[in-house]
Amino acid sequence: MGYEWLALAAASLWAVAALISVKPARHLGAFAYSRWRMFLVSLMLGGASLATGGWQSLSGGAVPLLILSGLIGIFIGDTALFACMNRLGPRRSGLLFSCHALFSALLGLWLFDETLSGWRLLGALLVLIGVMLAILFGRRGQSHDWEQVRGHIAIGIGLGLTAALCQSLGAIIAKPVMAGSDIDPVSASGVRMASALFAHCVLRLLRVPLAMPLNPINRPILAMIGINGFLAMALGMTLILVALRQGDVGMVAILSATTPVVLLPLLWWHSGQRPSLPAWAGALLATLGTILVLGMSNGH
Repeated sequence: MGYEWLALAAASLWAVAALISVKPARHLGAFAYSRWRMFLVSLMLGGASLATGGWQSLSGGAVPLLILSGLIGIFIGDTALFACMNRLGPRRSGLLFSCHALFSALLGLWLFDETLSGWRLLGALLVLIGVMLAILFGRRGQSHDWEQVRGHIAIGIGLGLTAALCQSLGAIIAKPVMAGSDIDPVSASGVRMASALFAHCVLRLLRVPLAMPLNPINRPILAMIGINGFLAMALGMTLILVALRQGDVGMVAILSATTPVVLLPLLWWHSGQRPSLPAWAGALLATLGTILVLGMSNGH
C-alpha cells in the first residue's frame, strides 16, 4: 500500500475515533480520559513491540527525540484536543486541529527560513477562513448535544489551536528519526506514548486537580477508550509513521488533514441531522487550504 493510502486511512480512523471518544472524554474529563487511553495504547504497542522484537531497532540517539515528540505531540497535544472537544464538540475540535498544517508552514518560516507567498499564502488564508466560517456559523439548524458550546468559546478555540501546534511540533521532531531509518514504527509509537503516559501519571500521583477524574471509570467507558485508542493511536499513528518513512512530510500531512471532511458524513449518520452549509464549506475550505499550504511547499 502506498503512503498516500496509509495517510488517508489514518485520517478516516481518526474521524471514527473522534465520535467514539466524545462520551468517555466527557465522563472522565480530558486529563483522566487521556491517561486511561495512553495506558491502554501503551500496553497494545508495547506488547506488539515485544512480540515482533521491534524494540531492538531503537537506537540510543533516537529515543530522546521520540520522548520529546511524545511529550509535546501526545501529552500536551492530545490532552488539549480532548479538553477542546469537551467544550466545543467533535466537529469544531476537528476543524481547529486541522490548523496543524498552517502551523507547520509557519514553523517552516521560523526554523528553515522558508517563505509563505503565492499559493501557500492563499492556502493559509483559506484555512483561517474555513475554520472561522465553520466554527462561527456551522451550528445553524443543529440541535444535537455535540453542537452545543460548553463554557467560553474562546478557551475552547485556544485549546484546539494548542493541540494543532503541538501536533506540528511533534511531527517535526519525529520526522528526522523515522526518515531513512530502520526503526520499527510500532516501537517508535510506543516510546512516544509511554513518555506521555509517564507525564500524566506524575500529575495524577501529585493529585493535581485537573488530573483527577470527574466520574469513576466503568466497563463500558473502558471498552470505548480501548476501541478508540486502538483505532486512533495504535493503528492510526503507526500508519502515519510508516507513511512518513515512505513519503514526504508535506504529502502525509495533506492527506491526513482530510479528517474534518470525513467526519461530517459520520456526524450526519450518527445524529441524523445534516451538517449545515457553512459546516461543509468551512471543512472543504480548510482542507483545500491545507493542500495549498503543504502541497506547494513540497512541489506538488
